[in-house]
Amino acid sequence: MAHHNLLLLLLISLAAAVSAHNITDILAADPNYSQFNNYLSETKLADEINSRQTITVLVLNNAAFSAVADHHPLSVVKNLLSLHVVLDYFDNKKLHDISNGTTLSTTLYQTTGNAQGNVGSVNITDLKGGKVGFGSAAPGSKLDSTYTKSVKQIPYNISVIEISAPIIAPGLLTAPPPSADVNITALLEKAGCKTFASLVASNGLIKTFQSTSDKGLTIFAPNDEAFKARGVPDLSKLSNADVVSLLQYHASPKYLPVGSLKTSKDPISTFASNGAGKFDLTVSVNGDSVTLHTGVDTSRIADTVLDSTPLTIYSVDSVLLPSELFAKSPSPAPAPEPVRAPSPSPADAPSPLSEAPSPFPASPPAPAGETPAGAPADAPSAAAEKSSPGKSAGGHVTGSAVLTVAVTAFSGFVISGVFMS
Repeated sequence: MAHHNLLLLLLISLAAAVSAHNITDILAADPNYSQFNNYLSETKLADEINSRQTITVLVLNNAAFSAVADHHPLSVVKNLLSLHVVLDYFDNKKLHDISNGTTLSTTLYQTTGNAQGNVGSVNITDLKGGKVGFGSAAPGSKLDSTYTKSVKQIPYNISVIEISAPIIAPGLLTAPPPSADVNITALLEKAGCKTFASLVASNGLIKTFQSTSDKGLTIFAPNDEAFKARGVPDLSKLSNADVVSLLQYHASPKYLPVGSLKTSKDPISTFASNGAGKFDLTVSVNGDSVTLHTGVDTSRIADTVLDSTPLTIYSVDSVLLPSELFAKSPSPAPAPEPVRAPSPSPADAPSPLSEAPSPFPASPPAPAGETPAGAPADAPSAAAEKSSPGKSAGGHVTGSAVLTVAVTAFSGFVISGVFMS
C-alpha cells in the first residue's frame, strides 16, 4: 500500500511541475487590473511570469497603477512591474504565518542585473491587527503598501494578490531611459562578438539594426570562438547575397526577452525570412538553458548582452546555419550493379572432349562491398542533444506530452506491482 501511495505522490508532483498558468488570462477576468495587465504584455513580463514554476504577482488596480505608470517611460514601468513579481509563493495563509513576522523576498527586478544590494527585493511584514505590509527591502524604506485581497491561487505554482500601493525602490523611478542611440557595434565588441560586429558593419546591416532597435529587435550574436569552430562555412566562398542572408538570420525584428523565448511555441521569424516563412528558428528549453534550432545545427544562448525594452542582444555559442543555405545534400544514389555476361546456354557449353576441366577448384565469390565512408549518420537522440546542444535540431516537448508519457509509465508500474503483490 505504501508503495502505491508513493507512486501516487510522484504522479501528483509531476503534474504540478508541468502545470501551466497564464497571468494574462487570470487578470483579464477583472477589468480593474486592465492597465497592469496590458503593461505586462507590452513589456513581455507576462511571458517571463508564465515561464516560472513558483511565483507571486503583487497586482495593483488601475487607479493605483496609473498614478505612477502614466508619468514614466516604458523601461521604467517595466522595472516597476518587475519589483512586483516575487520569486516565491505567498497566499493569504502564508502571509499571516511568516517566521519571525517579516521576510525579504527576491523579485524579477533582482534578476535584471540593474538592482544593487537589496533594491531588487521586497520586505513583507505581518503587522499587528491582521494587516500585512509591503515595501522595498533597501535599508530605510517604509512599508507604504498593504495586502488588500487574494485574486487567484494555483498552489504552489502561482499566487496573485492585490496590494494597496506601488512598491518604490530607491532610484527606481529616476533611472534614465535607454538611449535611442544605443551603439550596437560597441556592445557586440565588448561582449566578445567582434567578428560578427565587423561582418554586420561591413555588409551594411548595422544601419538596419539601429533603425529597428526602437521598434523591436533581438540579435543572436555568435561569439568569436563560434566562427573558429569546425563546420563553419568559409564565408569568402559564399555569394554576397548569401552572406547577407546568413547575417540577417541572426536577428529578429521583435523584442524577445528570455521569458518570451522560453514560452515561444511558434517558429521565430528573422530578417532573412521571406513570404513563405522560411529562414526561421525554433526554440527548446531545458531548465534555464535556451537552445536555438535551425534545421541544420543548434546553438545555446550563452549570455544576455542587453535587455532593454524593446531591444535584446544575446551572445550564442555557435553560428546559426539556416537550412535554406546549408541543408545537407541528399545521399547519392547507390552505384549500379556491374553488368554480368549472360550464362551460356547448354547448347553453347564446351564439349568435355574439346576442353578439359580445370584441375583447380573455382575461386570463392568476392566479399560484399562495405558501406562507403561518409554516409550521413542518423539524427542524434534526445539524450545526445542534451549532452551536446550544438549539434542537433529539435523542438519543444510540451508539458502535456511529458505528463502523458510519465502517467503511462507509472500506470504500468502500478499494475505490475499489484499482480506481483
